[in-house]
Amino acid sequence: MDEYAGQGATEYLVLLAVVLIVALVSVALLGFFPGMASDAQLTQSKTYWQAAQPISIYETTARYYEGYGQSSTVYLALRNNGAYPIRITKFLGGTNSSAYQFVCSNSQCAPVWGIMNMSDYYYLAPGADLVLSGNAFGASGFFAPWVKASSPNNAGTTYLLAASSTCQNSSASPGILQIENFGFEYAEYLESNQQITKRQIGAKPLVVKCREPV
Repeated sequence: MDEYAGQGATEYLVLLAVVLIVALVSVALLGFFPGMASDAQLTQSKTYWQAAQPISIYETTARYYEGYGQSSTVYLALRNNGAYPIRITKFLGGTNSSAYQFVCSNSQCAPVWGIMNMSDYYYLAPGADLVLSGNAFGASGFFAPWVKASSPNNAGTTYLLAASSTCQNSSASPGILQIENFGFEYAEYLESNQQITKRQIGAKPLVVKCREPV
């Protein structure tokens, strides 16, 4: 019995060692091939944000944009999955960055074009969608704030200075846009006509696959 027990323990240790070696090799490969790690991050981010409450993000892309200070411009399709109307007042991200305005230059803001407050336009009824695209994507819609790298100066109004990774000026390798602690500040309108200001901060970063630069 002791002989068999000893043999079984040895086989168990050998199997455990093999499993650990395979795990270490997998981690090493993911670190060695950045594309594989990015794909995993993109999948996790997409899954999380499509199910987020009350504001979900069901479609994303981004592009490097030289015209606005070498920033990333984003396409975001938002949905209100909550039970009450909401009005987005700020985009949040990074350590303490926020943006509360956007630039509007299309017919949805006519006859007054220029820098607008999000709170005047970013409204979602329960179940409603809001597409933030701008003309950088060949579609009409309100602009989202431009996104730039994290900065000690968080005083952006139309810029969210919060990205840990930004889109690159390269058609071959445009990269990914990644924003830690991404979220929204919003006003929620209850049935009793009460207005409550809330924040929704993602448990997962927002990771967006970039397209070719504008």
